[in-house]
Amino acid sequence: MHASPDSYDRIPALLRELRPTGVTLLADPAVARHAVTRAVREGIARAGITPTRALTPADGSVRSVETLASRLSPGELIVGVGGGSTLDLAKLAATAHRRPELLRYLTSPQRSGLIALPEAWQEPAPVLAVPTTLGTGTEAGQVACFTHGSAKRIAMGRCLKPVAALRTAEATETLPPSLVMDGALEAVFRTVIPYSSDTVDLPEQDEAAEQIAVGLLTAGDELARHLAQGLPAPAPTRLLLARLSAESQLGHINVGRNPYAVKCWAIANELSTVLGVAKMRAVCALWPAVWRRALDGDVRFGSADRIDRLWRRLRHQVPWLAPEPEDGLRRLMQRWRTDRTLPLTPPLRREIALRSVRAWGAGLPTLAKLSADDITALLAEATEPPSADGSPTLLLAG
Repeated sequence: MHASPDSYDRIPALLRELRPTGVTLLADPAVARHAVTRAVREGIARAGITPTRALTPADGSVRSVETLASRLSPGELIVGVGGGSTLDLAKLAATAHRRPELLRYLTSPQRSGLIALPEAWQEPAPVLAVPTTLGTGTEAGQVACFTHGSAKRIAMGRCLKPVAALRTAEATETLPPSLVMDGALEAVFRTVIPYSSDTVDLPEQDEAAEQIAVGLLTAGDELARHLAQGLPAPAPTRLLLARLSAESQLGHINVGRNPYAVKCWAIANELSTVLGVAKMRAVCALWPAVWRRALDGDVRFGSADRIDRLWRRLRHQVPWLAPEPEDGLRRLMQRWRTDRTLPLTPPLRREIALRSVRAWGAGLPTLAKLSADDITALLAEATEPPSADGSPTLLLAG
């Protein structure tokens, strides 16, 4: 990955280094007229290139990947400006143009929710990623989400890592407070859940994960304090959180870990798909229940010893955390005003459990040893039934 610029003024030099034959500027419609998109476009123009403009479609489907890939010319660079959906589309389309066989991997009949791409595909995606949201870290990661049929799936491979990323404070300055804090919590989740889900101690990786988690909690709480007072989220803290979030995607903190230990994400994927809600809302509903199971000794959901050790380290550096991990997690969500309310009927719980097993279990490694009954019970703990009059039942965070 090329050294990532940290200002728009460095875009021309980066493009001269990359020497693309052309540039497609792919922007989320929500930021297409935003100052960040104009600044990126001007930076491209200063390199002597007139970009082709494109808007991110709403569906994020394989068809959208194929359509964008077909518009590219050999050697073209995609500059993606937007959130995770935009950057994931850019990564997939740029890779599909270079390797048309990618589309067969994405659409081949299979029930797995995870598509592992060939290890031999080593070259990074010809994408300059300009994230306008916080928390996903996709600008540094080698995964991309997409939809196929009625399912959300994830592709994983080194070829999906962008060749460069541009992170600036201006790109996230208009984010609503709720999305700022959702992004902070997502970065914390991605850092600590592989740590807590595995049962093997890896001293070097564990120390790195703990340090990143402490940094994210500290930065996130500074953002929360400002937003609670009606003040803007400080630019340096947003940049710090973005950098730490990207660091959690680089992979060094998880070298040697069981890549299939994280069950919470897979179930949250199906929960959010069925309910049509944001992934983090599903994660926030499930996460305390998953930790509760692990703390009660169910090693399928993680290690009680590792959760306790992690929490002690976090509390040592971040004293305001509550003493017990599960309660502390709920109070953290409450403090950061993160909504984890999810009303769910018993039939829907069962449907989501069956979907989860089909996509990630029943012989597949992610949800190995978990049955539909196990997942249904977990969902019953994590959610509330709708109230008698049909309105949502409030599930308080904390």
